[in-house]
Amino acid sequence: MASRKPNTEASTEQLKADLRHLSQTVEELVNATADDSRNNIKELRERAEKRLQDTRSRLEARGGQVYGEARDSMREQVDACDKYVHDNPWTSVGVGAAAGVIIGMLIGRR
Repeated sequence: MASRKPNTEASTEQLKADLRHLSQTVEELVNATADDSRNNIKELRERAEKRLQDTRSRLEARGGQVYGEARDSMREQVDACDKYVHDNPWTSVGVGAAAGVIIGMLIGRR
């Protein structure tokens, strides 16, 4: 699990940089519209559209990757819990009973 953290941080930094570049391009586009120079506006608009498409595709890819990592992590945790319960059934019953008693006492106080 530790091997995923640097990859996640690198992806996060890349997305931050992409969003910074996109916002800079949009700001340039807004500033260029004040001049009303048709050539300049067209060029900046094309750059903004390109960066928007690139950023959108990276965000979609990263979203899919995060979903996959979360799903895999959850499966690993569920498998570990299932193995523990099968290896220690009486301990698991005791923990469940203790949790039930505590929850029952908390609900009974109301």
